[in-house]
Amino acid sequence: MNVVIIGIGLIGGSFAKDLKLVYPEANILGIDTNESHVKEALELGIIQGEGSYQSLALADIVLISIPVNALVLELPKILDAVGDETVVIDAGSTKRLVCQTISNHSKRRNFMACHPIAGTEFSGPSAAINGLYEGKTNIICEVEKTAFMLQEKALEVFQKLKMRIRYMNPDAHDKHIAYVSHLSHISSFMLGKTVIEKEKNERDIFDMAGSGFESTVRLAKSSPDMWTPIFEQNKENVIETLEEYIQNLETFKGLLLNDDFENVYKEMNNTNRIKQILKGIPLTKK
Repeated sequence: MNVVIIGIGLIGGSFAKDLKLVYPEANILGIDTNESHVKEALELGIIQGEGSYQSLALADIVLISIPVNALVLELPKILDAVGDETVVIDAGSTKRLVCQTISNHSKRRNFMACHPIAGTEFSGPSAAINGLYEGKTNIICEVEKTAFMLQEKALEVFQKLKMRIRYMNPDAHDKHIAYVSHLSHISSFMLGKTVIEKEKNERDIFDMAGSGFESTVRLAKSSPDMWTPIFEQNKENVIETLEEYIQNLETFKGLLLNDDFENVYKEMNNTNRIKQILKGIPLTKK
């Protein structure tokens, strides 16, 4: 099996590590605009060599794990270069614009639009870990537009990586992911910003920060290079979720101002059912 990973960071590197475990004979090449990432991935044994777009013609599988603004620019060029039996998979956190970009491409059949719901707040080849995808949901959009033979090839890989599959249209994906992922990152970034600004006058604030703060602000360590394009491409859905979130914050603030702690309790108690909703979702630790 010949595999090319375009973007050798947490997502691409973890995919390469796990793929090598289930397909020991796989020859995995890496492409990255950051030469230090290629060098590091080679040193860590994540990839067996550096690839180029000329390598794509002989690839069985191509995984693209680059920021979504670069993805919409590069995907047509990648499809131009691949062979007829190559399946191209992406890992972008937005799907509508990605799918629109190549909707009329002559090799649309070679592309499977994917979003593995997996990751940590770390980045770069050294962040790659084994087992990142095990038990995680992989959302596939417009699967009917991928050639059946290539669907089977990709689905076999996902099965061996022990991923769960969910099919969804691109618009629904972008709307739902705004709530469960994009809003979470904005909340974390803004919480971190609030505390950093307060810390200018109260030097002891971080000494008092416990595990609750650490877990809530964890996502603020995520890469702005990756997340700014995500917010740009999913702007309408993100704004809608922010408006609802801000309204809930205002409501909670109003309860406090009115000393209405009975309803403060009810708000939190009603939200406690999130424990049942999230039960069974595996946590990823570095």
